[in-house]
Amino acid sequence: MSKTQQSEAYRISRRWQQLALWLGLGILIVKWIAWAMTNSNAILTDAMESIINVAASTFALYSLSLAAKPRDDNHPYGHGKIEFIAAGLEGGLILIAGLLIFSKAIYNFFQPQTLVALDVGIGVTAITGLLNYWLGQRLLHTGRRYHSLTLMADGRHLLSDAYSSLGLVLGLFLVYLTDLIWLDNVLALIFGVVILVTGYRLVRTSTAGIMDEADPGLIDTLIEDINQERSENWIDIHNFRVIKYGATLHIDCHLTLPWYFDVREAHDEVKAFEELTERCCAVPVELFIHTDPCEDELSCRLCSKSDCAHRLAEFQKRVEWHAGNVMHNQKHRLE
Repeated sequence: MSKTQQSEAYRISRRWQQLALWLGLGILIVKWIAWAMTNSNAILTDAMESIINVAASTFALYSLSLAAKPRDDNHPYGHGKIEFIAAGLEGGLILIAGLLIFSKAIYNFFQPQTLVALDVGIGVTAITGLLNYWLGQRLLHTGRRYHSLTLMADGRHLLSDAYSSLGLVLGLFLVYLTDLIWLDNVLALIFGVVILVTGYRLVRTSTAGIMDEADPGLIDTLIEDINQERSENWIDIHNFRVIKYGATLHIDCHLTLPWYFDVREAHDEVKAFEELTERCCAVPVELFIHTDPCEDELSCRLCSKSDCAHRLAEFQKRVEWHAGNVMHNQKHRLE
Protein backbone atom coordinates (compact mmCIF):
# COMPACT_ATOMS: atom_id res chain seq x y z
CA MET A 1 0.00 0.00 0.00
CA SER A 2 1.51 3.32 -1.12
CA LYS A 3 1.39 6.53 0.93
CA THR A 4 -1.32 7.85 -1.40
CA GLN A 5 -3.40 4.70 -0.87
CA GLN A 6 -2.83 4.90 2.87
CA SER A 7 -4.03 8.53 2.94
CA GLU A 8 -7.12 7.54 0.96
CA ALA A 9 -7.76 4.67 3.40
CA TYR A 10 -7.65 7.04 6.36
CA ARG A 11 -9.94 9.51 4.55
CA ILE A 12 -12.55 6.82 3.86
CA SER A 13 -12.25 5.46 7.41
CA ARG A 14 -12.83 8.92 8.90
CA ARG A 15 -15.87 9.45 6.68
CA TRP A 16 -17.49 6.23 7.92
CA GLN A 17 -16.59 7.08 11.51
CA GLN A 18 -18.23 10.50 11.15
CA LEU A 19 -21.40 8.79 9.92
CA ALA A 20 -21.24 6.43 12.91
CA LEU A 21 -21.01 9.40 15.29
CA TRP A 22 -23.96 11.35 13.85
CA LEU A 23 -26.17 8.29 13.46
CA GLY A 24 -25.23 7.23 16.98
CA LEU A 25 -26.37 10.59 18.35
CA GLY A 26 -29.73 10.23 16.63
CA ILE A 27 -30.21 6.68 17.91
CA LEU A 28 -29.21 7.78 21.43
CA ILE A 29 -31.94 10.41 21.56
CA VAL A 30 -34.59 8.03 20.23
CA LYS A 31 -33.67 5.24 22.70
CA TRP A 32 -33.76 7.53 25.73
CA ILE A 33 -37.18 8.81 24.68
CA ALA A 34 -38.31 5.17 24.39
CA TRP A 35 -37.00 4.38 27.87
CA ALA A 36 -38.71 7.45 29.35
CA MET A 37 -41.98 6.28 27.81
CA THR A 38 -41.75 2.63 28.94
CA ASN A 39 -39.65 2.50 32.19
CA SER A 40 -38.16 -0.74 30.80
CA ASN A 41 -34.76 -1.78 32.19
CA ALA A 42 -34.18 -3.80 29.05
CA ILE A 43 -34.62 -0.67 26.92
CA LEU A 44 -32.43 1.21 29.41
CA THR A 45 -29.59 -1.23 28.66
CA ASP A 46 -29.94 -0.32 24.99
CA ALA A 47 -30.01 3.40 25.79
CA MET A 48 -26.96 3.23 28.05
CA GLU A 49 -24.99 1.35 25.43
CA SER A 50 -25.87 4.11 22.97
CA ILE A 51 -24.12 6.60 25.26
CA ILE A 52 -21.06 4.37 25.02
CA ASN A 53 -21.44 4.22 21.23
CA VAL A 54 -21.39 8.01 20.95
CA ALA A 55 -18.47 8.44 23.36
CA ALA A 56 -16.50 5.70 21.62
CA SER A 57 -17.27 7.06 18.14
CA THR A 58 -16.06 10.51 19.20
CA PHE A 59 -12.72 9.20 20.44
CA ALA A 60 -12.46 6.83 17.47
CA LEU A 61 -12.85 9.75 15.08
CA TYR A 62 -10.13 11.63 16.94
CA SER A 63 -7.83 8.59 16.92
CA LEU A 64 -8.27 8.09 13.16
CA SER A 65 -7.38 11.74 12.55
CA LEU A 66 -4.29 11.40 14.76
CA ALA A 67 -3.25 8.06 13.25
CA ALA A 68 -3.33 9.63 9.78
CA LYS A 69 -0.62 12.13 10.70
CA PRO A 70 2.83 11.41 9.25
CA ARG A 71 5.65 10.32 11.55
CA ASP A 72 7.70 13.10 13.09
CA ASP A 73 10.72 13.56 15.38
CA ASN A 74 8.64 12.86 18.49
CA HIS A 75 6.86 9.87 16.92
CA PRO A 76 9.40 8.11 14.69
CA TYR A 77 7.11 5.09 14.27
CA GLY A 78 4.05 7.19 13.47
CA HIS A 79 0.85 7.68 15.46
CA GLY A 80 -0.86 4.36 14.76
CA LYS A 81 -0.73 3.12 18.38
CA ILE A 82 -3.54 5.54 19.21
CA GLU A 83 -5.92 3.04 17.59
CA PHE A 84 -5.17 0.50 20.32
CA ILE A 85 -5.88 3.15 22.96
CA ALA A 86 -9.18 3.99 21.25
CA ALA A 87 -10.21 0.33 21.24
CA GLY A 88 -9.20 0.00 24.91
CA LEU A 89 -11.19 3.08 25.90
CA GLU A 90 -14.24 1.77 24.07
CA GLY A 91 -13.89 -1.58 25.81
CA GLY A 92 -13.55 0.11 29.21
CA LEU A 93 -16.67 2.21 28.64
CA ILE A 94 -18.59 -0.89 27.60
CA LEU A 95 -17.53 -2.66 30.82
CA ILE A 96 -18.75 0.28 32.89
CA ALA A 97 -22.09 0.26 31.04
CA GLY A 98 -22.46 -3.47 31.66
CA LEU A 99 -21.86 -3.06 35.40
CA LEU A 100 -24.38 -0.21 35.63
CA ILE A 101 -26.97 -2.27 33.77
CA PHE A 102 -26.39 -5.17 36.17
CA SER A 103 -26.85 -2.93 39.20
CA LYS A 104 -30.07 -1.37 37.88
CA ALA A 105 -31.60 -4.75 37.00
CA ILE A 106 -30.83 -6.25 40.43
CA TYR A 107 -32.21 -3.14 42.16
CA ASN A 108 -35.50 -3.43 40.29
CA PHE A 109 -35.95 -7.04 41.35
CA PHE A 110 -36.52 -5.60 44.83
CA GLN A 111 -38.06 -2.30 43.72
CA PRO A 112 -40.16 -3.18 40.66
CA GLN A 113 -41.57 -0.45 38.45
CA THR A 114 -44.54 -0.40 36.13
CA LEU A 115 -43.92 -0.88 32.42
CA VAL A 116 -45.99 1.09 29.92
CA ALA A 117 -46.16 1.57 26.15
CA LEU A 118 -44.15 -1.58 25.47
CA ASP A 119 -45.41 -1.72 21.89
CA VAL A 120 -43.67 1.60 21.21
CA GLY A 121 -40.51 0.39 22.92
CA ILE A 122 -40.47 -2.79 20.83
CA GLY A 123 -40.82 -0.84 17.59
CA VAL A 124 -38.11 1.67 18.46
CA THR A 125 -35.71 -1.06 19.58
CA ALA A 126 -36.25 -3.02 16.36
CA ILE A 127 -35.63 0.00 14.09
CA THR A 128 -32.53 1.21 15.94
CA GLY A 129 -31.21 -2.36 16.04
CA LEU A 130 -31.47 -2.64 12.26
CA LEU A 131 -29.67 0.68 11.83
CA ASN A 132 -26.86 -0.45 14.14
CA TYR A 133 -26.57 -3.76 12.30
CA TRP A 134 -26.21 -2.05 8.92
CA LEU A 135 -23.67 0.46 10.21
CA GLY A 136 -21.73 -2.18 12.17
CA GLN A 137 -21.38 -4.34 9.06
CA ARG A 138 -20.15 -1.37 7.01
CA LEU A 139 -17.60 -0.34 9.66
CA LEU A 140 -16.35 -3.91 10.03
CA HIS A 141 -16.04 -4.36 6.26
CA THR A 142 -14.22 -1.03 5.83
CA GLY A 143 -11.99 -1.69 8.84
CA ARG A 144 -10.92 -5.10 7.47
CA ARG A 145 -10.33 -3.65 4.02
CA TYR A 146 -8.10 -0.85 5.32
CA HIS A 147 -6.75 -2.73 8.39
CA SER A 148 -8.15 -0.22 10.88
CA LEU A 149 -8.47 -1.62 14.40
CA THR A 150 -10.55 1.42 15.39
CA LEU A 151 -13.21 0.83 12.75
CA MET A 152 -13.30 -2.92 13.39
CA ALA A 153 -13.69 -2.35 17.15
CA ASP A 154 -16.54 0.12 16.60
CA GLY A 155 -18.12 -2.19 14.04
CA ARG A 156 -18.06 -5.19 16.41
CA HIS A 157 -19.49 -3.00 19.16
CA LEU A 158 -22.39 -1.86 16.96
CA LEU A 159 -23.05 -5.44 15.84
CA SER A 160 -23.16 -6.63 19.45
CA ASP A 161 -25.61 -3.78 20.13
CA ALA A 162 -27.73 -4.90 17.16
CA TYR A 163 -27.80 -8.53 18.33
CA SER A 164 -28.74 -7.33 21.81
CA SER A 165 -31.58 -5.30 20.30
CA LEU A 166 -32.87 -8.39 18.50
CA GLY A 167 -32.90 -10.33 21.74
CA LEU A 168 -34.55 -7.43 23.53
CA VAL A 169 -37.31 -7.23 20.91
CA LEU A 170 -38.09 -10.93 21.38
CA GLY A 171 -37.92 -10.63 25.16
CA LEU A 172 -40.02 -7.48 25.35
CA PHE A 173 -42.62 -9.09 23.10
CA LEU A 174 -42.79 -11.97 25.60
CA VAL A 175 -43.23 -9.48 28.46
CA TYR A 176 -45.94 -7.73 26.42
CA LEU A 177 -47.81 -11.01 25.94
CA THR A 178 -47.43 -12.42 29.49
CA ASP A 179 -47.33 -9.22 31.57
CA LEU A 180 -44.51 -10.78 33.66
CA ILE A 181 -42.60 -7.63 34.58
CA TRP A 182 -39.72 -9.53 36.23
CA LEU A 183 -38.74 -10.87 32.79
CA ASP A 184 -37.65 -7.34 31.92
CA ASN A 185 -34.98 -7.48 34.65
CA VAL A 186 -33.88 -10.96 33.54
CA LEU A 187 -33.40 -9.63 30.01
CA ALA A 188 -31.33 -6.74 31.34
CA LEU A 189 -29.09 -9.16 33.26
CA ILE A 190 -28.60 -11.42 30.21
CA PHE A 191 -27.65 -8.61 27.90
CA GLY A 192 -25.54 -7.06 30.61
CA VAL A 193 -23.41 -10.22 30.40
CA VAL A 194 -23.21 -9.88 26.60
CA ILE A 195 -22.06 -6.28 26.96
CA LEU A 196 -19.44 -7.21 29.58
CA VAL A 197 -18.00 -9.93 27.34
CA THR A 198 -17.80 -7.51 24.40
CA GLY A 199 -16.01 -4.95 26.55
CA TYR A 200 -13.54 -7.51 27.87
CA ARG A 201 -12.63 -8.68 24.36
CA LEU A 202 -11.96 -5.13 23.20
CA VAL A 203 -9.80 -4.38 26.25
CA ARG A 204 -7.93 -7.66 25.69
CA THR A 205 -7.24 -6.83 22.03
CA SER A 206 -6.15 -3.32 22.92
CA THR A 207 -3.82 -4.49 25.68
CA ALA A 208 -2.23 -7.05 23.35
CA GLY A 209 -1.52 -4.33 20.79
CA ILE A 210 -0.10 -1.85 23.29
CA MET A 211 2.10 -4.57 24.84
CA ASP A 212 3.30 -5.64 21.35
CA GLU A 213 2.03 -9.18 21.93
CA ALA A 214 3.18 -11.57 19.22
CA ASP A 215 0.54 -12.72 16.74
CA PRO A 216 1.62 -16.24 15.67
CA GLY A 217 -1.22 -16.46 13.13
CA LEU A 218 -0.08 -13.28 11.37
CA ILE A 219 3.57 -14.36 11.46
CA ASP A 220 2.78 -17.85 10.16
CA THR A 221 0.80 -16.44 7.22
CA LEU A 222 3.55 -13.96 6.37
CA ILE A 223 6.39 -16.47 6.73
CA GLU A 224 4.51 -19.08 4.68
CA ASP A 225 4.30 -16.62 1.78
CA ILE A 226 7.96 -15.62 2.10
CA ASN A 227 9.00 -19.28 2.35
CA GLN A 228 7.52 -19.98 -1.09
CA GLU A 229 9.84 -17.52 -2.85
CA ARG A 230 12.90 -17.46 -0.63
CA SER A 231 16.30 -17.16 -2.29
CA GLU A 232 18.93 -19.88 -1.91
CA ASN A 233 21.23 -17.14 -0.57
CA TRP A 234 18.95 -16.68 2.44
CA ILE A 235 20.25 -19.44 4.69
CA ASP A 236 17.82 -18.60 7.46
CA ILE A 237 15.90 -15.80 9.15
CA HIS A 238 15.66 -15.59 12.91
CA ASN A 239 14.75 -13.17 15.72
CA PHE A 240 11.73 -12.30 13.58
CA ARG A 241 9.45 -9.80 15.34
CA VAL A 242 6.33 -8.01 14.13
CA ILE A 243 4.94 -4.92 15.87
CA LYS A 244 1.67 -3.28 14.85
CA TYR A 245 1.35 0.49 14.64
CA GLY A 246 -2.27 0.90 13.60
CA ALA A 247 -2.45 -0.33 10.01
CA THR A 248 1.37 -0.40 9.65
CA LEU A 249 3.60 -3.37 10.48
CA HIS A 250 7.13 -2.85 11.80
CA ILE A 251 9.31 -5.94 11.29
CA ASP A 252 12.73 -6.68 12.79
CA CYS A 253 14.69 -9.77 11.85
CA HIS A 254 18.15 -11.27 11.32
CA LEU A 255 18.96 -12.64 7.86
CA THR A 256 21.81 -15.18 7.56
CA LEU A 257 23.83 -14.82 4.34
CA PRO A 258 27.00 -16.49 2.99
CA TRP A 259 29.95 -15.17 5.01
CA TYR A 260 31.96 -14.19 1.92
CA PHE A 261 29.39 -11.73 0.49
CA ASP A 262 30.70 -8.16 0.28
CA VAL A 263 28.65 -5.18 1.49
CA ARG A 264 27.05 -4.56 -1.90
CA GLU A 265 26.00 -8.18 -2.37
CA ALA A 266 24.58 -8.32 1.16
CA HIS A 267 22.69 -5.06 0.53
CA ASP A 268 21.16 -6.48 -2.65
CA GLU A 269 19.94 -9.56 -0.77
CA VAL A 270 18.46 -7.45 2.02
CA LYS A 271 16.71 -5.30 -0.58
CA ALA A 272 15.30 -8.37 -2.30
CA PHE A 273 14.05 -9.71 1.04
CA GLU A 274 12.41 -6.37 1.82
CA GLU A 275 10.65 -6.26 -1.55
CA LEU A 276 9.36 -9.82 -1.15
CA THR A 277 8.05 -9.08 2.35
CA GLU A 278 6.30 -5.95 1.13
CA ARG A 279 4.61 -7.96 -1.64
CA CYS A 280 3.44 -10.52 0.92
CA CYS A 281 1.88 -7.84 3.16
CA ALA A 282 -1.45 -6.24 2.39
CA VAL A 283 -0.58 -3.28 4.64
CA PRO A 284 2.29 -0.77 4.80
CA VAL A 285 5.42 -2.40 6.27
CA GLU A 286 8.71 -1.10 7.59
CA LEU A 287 11.64 -3.53 7.95
CA PHE A 288 14.85 -3.33 9.96
CA ILE A 289 17.09 -6.23 8.87
CA HIS A 290 20.35 -7.26 10.52
CA THR A 291 22.64 -9.53 8.46
CA ASP A 292 24.54 -12.48 10.01
CA PRO A 293 27.27 -14.60 8.38
CA CYS A 294 26.77 -18.34 7.97
CA GLU A 295 28.64 -20.66 10.36
CA ASP A 296 30.75 -23.22 8.51
CA GLU A 297 29.47 -26.81 8.65
CA LEU A 298 26.46 -25.96 10.86
CA SER A 299 25.01 -23.74 8.14
CA CYS A 300 26.27 -25.81 5.21
CA ARG A 301 24.06 -28.78 6.09
CA LEU A 302 20.88 -26.72 5.61
CA CYS A 303 22.15 -24.34 2.91
CA SER A 304 20.86 -25.20 -0.58
CA LYS A 305 23.13 -22.74 -2.41
CA SER A 306 24.33 -24.70 -5.44
CA ASP A 307 27.32 -22.60 -6.54
CA CYS A 308 29.09 -22.17 -3.19
CA ALA A 309 32.89 -22.56 -3.54
CA HIS A 310 33.36 -22.57 0.25
CA ARG A 311 31.11 -25.47 1.20
CA LEU A 312 32.47 -27.57 4.10
CA ALA A 313 29.62 -30.11 4.38
CA GLU A 314 27.06 -31.62 2.06
CA PHE A 315 23.56 -30.14 1.90
CA GLN A 316 21.21 -32.41 3.87
CA LYS A 317 17.83 -30.74 4.30
CA ARG A 318 16.05 -27.48 3.71
CA VAL A 319 14.52 -26.10 6.90
CA GLU A 320 11.02 -24.80 6.26
CA TRP A 321 10.38 -21.48 7.98
CA HIS A 322 7.45 -21.00 10.36
CA ALA A 323 6.62 -18.97 13.47
CA GLY A 324 8.14 -21.65 15.68
CA ASN A 325 11.69 -21.29 14.32
CA VAL A 326 11.97 -17.78 12.89
CA MET A 327 11.03 -16.04 16.16
CA HIS A 328 13.90 -17.57 18.15
CA ASN A 329 17.07 -15.50 18.47
CA GLN A 330 19.41 -18.15 17.06
CA LYS A 331 20.51 -19.46 13.69
CA HIS A 332 18.72 -22.57 12.47
CA ARG A 333 20.21 -26.00 13.09
CA LEU A 334 19.51 -29.53 11.92
CA GLU A 335 18.60 -31.91 14.74
